[in-house]
Amino acid sequence: MEIDLTRGSIERVETDPRDTELYLGGLGTNAKILWDRVPPEVDPFSPDNLLIFSAGLLCGTPATGSTRTIVSTISPQTKLMAFSMMGGFWAPELKYAGYDKVILRGKSPDLVYLWIHNDKVEIRDASHLRGKGAVETEALIKKELNQPKAQVASIGMAGENRVFFASIEQGRSSASRGGIGAVMGDKGVKAIAVRGTRDIHLAKPAEFMELCNEVLEYIKFRNENPIPGVMPILAGLGSPQEMAVHDEKWHTENFMWGNSRVRRKDFWTEEIANQWTETMHKARVRLISCYNCPMTCGATISMPGQSSYMMKCFSKLTYTMAAFSDLDFGLRIAQRATEYGVDGFSTPQVMAFALELYENGILTDDDMPGLPAGNEDRFYWLLDRIVRREGIGDILADGTYWAAQRIGKGADAYAHNNIKKHEQLPLKLSMLNPIYFLMYATGEKMNITQIEGQFPQAPFPKREQREEFVKDWIQVPDERFKQYFLDWELRGENSIPYYPTVEMCCDIVDWQERMHYIDDGLGMCAGLSSFPLKPPYHIHNYPKFIASGTGIEMDEDKLSKAAKRYRTLVRAINIRRGLRRKDDRPPENHWKKRFPELEQKLLDAYYEFKGWNNDAIPKATTLRDLDLDYVAEDFIGRGILTEDENASSKTALREQ
Repeated sequence: MEIDLTRGSIERVETDPRDTELYLGGLGTNAKILWDRVPPEVDPFSPDNLLIFSAGLLCGTPATGSTRTIVSTISPQTKLMAFSMMGGFWAPELKYAGYDKVILRGKSPDLVYLWIHNDKVEIRDASHLRGKGAVETEALIKKELNQPKAQVASIGMAGENRVFFASIEQGRSSASRGGIGAVMGDKGVKAIAVRGTRDIHLAKPAEFMELCNEVLEYIKFRNENPIPGVMPILAGLGSPQEMAVHDEKWHTENFMWGNSRVRRKDFWTEEIANQWTETMHKARVRLISCYNCPMTCGATISMPGQSSYMMKCFSKLTYTMAAFSDLDFGLRIAQRATEYGVDGFSTPQVMAFALELYENGILTDDDMPGLPAGNEDRFYWLLDRIVRREGIGDILADGTYWAAQRIGKGADAYAHNNIKKHEQLPLKLSMLNPIYFLMYATGEKMNITQIEGQFPQAPFPKREQREEFVKDWIQVPDERFKQYFLDWELRGENSIPYYPTVEMCCDIVDWQERMHYIDDGLGMCAGLSSFPLKPPYHIHNYPKFIASGTGIEMDEDKLSKAAKRYRTLVRAINIRRGLRRKDDRPPENHWKKRFPELEQKLLDAYYEFKGWNNDAIPKATTLRDLDLDYVAEDFIGRGILTEDENASSKTALREQ
């Protein structure tokens, strides 16, 4: 569905089956559309920027966990392609209404919301919803339409005011990274409500249902047999089971507090454990799932005096740890932040960054008049000003990288947790981990949890533990990965940072990334595929799901090539917008002990592994092998590549 907000026009366009075969759907076809229609000169807040809501290829089918909406645009924060995923029910509902995507272009002169009910599509006035919270907006629209089963994706005040880390909230999930809510607000769209009652047709339904039943049986088996020797959120399946887990020793003692600086190694005591468990039990109304999924990864949270909201994953702790506070505070401020519609990873870091600048005299009382004395009150005060872009909040609303540029006076030294101008999870470690170095440096998903998974995060202490682990490790794409893990030791020659070897690291990272990109094309929850150890979906059964579901002939090689194709296209979009090797680096202080020479070898080898040149640009032969000839010709025409495909002859540097 194509909606021109400037003209108020609505057009239905048939999905190109050839593009589906080449790029699958979801992120893949989103990337193709952005390449074709959004030139690199287009600003994120230009009417010519697109905002694409896409259901993955398998969404709406009986495949457990195929719930993801992939929202893509050009990010105001990174100036690169943003693609943020949300679970819940919205994507399947869109499929039942008869659509793969909703593409927004232009800008509405007035605030509107969209109502999609099968063939009935309306652009409706939303002036009465201005300033309303995201969750509140959902309830008001359902009541207004008299459609309690409608699925609503909406922005809060942060999106309306174009906060660079504004989110899109939707029932039981949110699309948060990259400031996509700001683009939605810039286009004058408060919400998109969808209700669909049509059927989804499968090419070979009996085969497809048999595969679905195999997945359900495996989920049951894994739930009854968690993996021993790993942290609780990795022992089972699903998006990290933060809402069910009470033991937060690992997170609170290994993740960083405040402005991603302070590590509290002895924080988790029995007293703290009891307090936090009691708080969570009182606040958590019930555990909840997304569409057609038994995993209950999220929870309805209800704090006294506040309306209920949904929470999942590490945002349970982000506000708490930024403010050096307790879980009660974290759950309370997260409710307000959800209504405002802001990213739960960036927002706490931005506020802690501001307070660190204040404590060090870079920001003063003149910059922050009326700042409360109490620690928790300061966070509420800052949150309110950021989402309204009032006073210092107008500067902070651009995120730590851009805010530091505007503030000056050495503020950039405090914006120390960015990758490609984007705040990361506050995880700072000791010894360089070469696998994670590559994932952080070269990834374009802007969040490490959307890259990691399937291969264990660290070696098991004993050989016999590793031997036991690999016995039923059917998910590996090749037997060599088992040997990589078997030989990985905690200490000695086969330990970090020189083991896994450079070549092994490239192989492992490519596998992990491939699975995430496949998920993002199919609309599959990473919690059942690319994130956990030994998931039910993997490279061996995915081709069968695609073939029996769509009728497209598919095998492992063809699927891997499709994922590589649109992963390379994402890189190409960003290359055309100025991304180069200089941008492929993690925060300088992410690891205390660094190995610069090894890091350069890792990048060199990984670029070669991917078929990129030394400046991180896909080579012309690589592009043509992937049926991306049009990208190769564009790059050569712009002088980004030459025919001999050495390092770029003309590098368009992004603004630093």
